[in-house]
Amino acid sequence: MAGKPVRPVNAIDQTRRMLSLVTYLRERPGARVEDVARAFGITEDELVSDLDVLPMCGTSFRGGDLLDIDTDGERIWWHNPAALAAEAAEPLRLAADEATALLVAARAVATLPGLRESDRQALLRATAKVETAAGEAAGASSRLSVTFESEGGVFADVDRAIAERRRLWIRYYSPARDEVTEREIDPIRLVSVGHTYVEAWCRRSEARRTFRLDRVAEIRILDEPSAPPEIELRDLSEALVQPAAEDPEVVIEVGPGGRWVAEYYPHDSADELPDGGLRITLRTPDPTSLRRLALRLGRDGRIVSPPELADSARRAAREALAAYDGIEAAEAGGAADTAGPPEPVAVPVAHAAADGPDGGPV
Repeated sequence: MAGKPVRPVNAIDQTRRMLSLVTYLRERPGARVEDVARAFGITEDELVSDLDVLPMCGTSFRGGDLLDIDTDGERIWWHNPAALAAEAAEPLRLAADEATALLVAARAVATLPGLRESDRQALLRATAKVETAAGEAAGASSRLSVTFESEGGVFADVDRAIAERRRLWIRYYSPARDEVTEREIDPIRLVSVGHTYVEAWCRRSEARRTFRLDRVAEIRILDEPSAPPEIELRDLSEALVQPAAEDPEVVIEVGPGGRWVAEYYPHDSADELPDGGLRITLRTPDPTSLRRLALRLGRDGRIVSPPELADSARRAAREALAAYDGIEAAEAGGAADTAGPPEPVAVPVAHAAADGPDGGPV
């Protein structure tokens, strides 16, 4: 199914959709993937992503009580609906570990800033009912607590902005540029690929950008409506970083200790070298942002082209070494360093978009 114009998606909406999906699939054994996706107004890739989560859900945390749902890419099969329906009809009994985990998680979520008040109150009512039902088993949960890092508050604000279709103002730290910028963004969706990101239309760049939540230094929900242009949602199942064909080309050579670069970063080609290394050709929207990453491999990597990028990386290496020399000289009593500039070193490279995924580093 082809990509479709962006629509706001948030965690609560996705949860509601997946609950509806369970009922839908129970009544339609062997349903076609394309038909189900069309019925729910989502792409086939989004549907498959939901199907990857559903087998981790069930009537309890025990493996035998989970949904047995799979797909061959064309049809969807639910193998144990009758068994789960029978279990669901039985009175709910939580083991001590289940009650503890559920209550601790519920109390933690209820403290998230930015959570809609109606959702918070509904969660607190449900928590109180579970506490009453669990009895003594709930005692241990009162002695445990979870504190979310700052990303939790950012997540809640982004989720709320997506649900209410409102613009966000953020102060964002970019490691590639080592700077903090202020931006207004129209959030599109939350994405989890190792870290949690918000995909958004950046009003400063006038382009789609992806921001890592733990790099958001400050965030505010604005009164202005969010109005991202109609753009196709990308398939992020393979990688968050997806270089464009028009991005500048970078060629690097890595030794055996640097072969991980080809495994970790998207590239056009990776040719074997006689010493066991690789000659890797990749693309990046902003080659200059590689300077911060270029110190990572040391002698295991060398930039081949473009030559101006190689020169820039060498200067970064010299400056870093000079800074260390200055510290050592100061610790030795301020003795002057007369040994001259350090010899150029082979420098590594990694894809610039690793610090600013999609369309350019941010």
